[in-house]
Amino acid sequence: MISFAVLGGLLLNIGAYLTYKGKIYQAVFVYLFADFCWIIMAYEREDIWGVVSITVGVIFGVLAFVKMKNGQMNKNLNEEKE
Repeated sequence: MISFAVLGGLLLNIGAYLTYKGKIYQAVFVYLFADFCWIIMAYEREDIWGVVSITVGVIFGVLAFVKMKNGQMNKNLNEEKE
């Protein structure tokens, strides 16, 4: 049987491939599913600190995604320095 750790790792690879292809929004959703698998894995192992730290990371990731989706990111990698 496939474990949640392996499933999360496979999803991480799929997310990295989507990022490489430039499909950032789709990659973020795949990464969130991978995080969900790791939360379940940590919970099954009774690792409460793992569950808390992964959940906090997911919350920050979702907030960054919303900010990016709304166009509120001020950083541009191609922007000339003044």
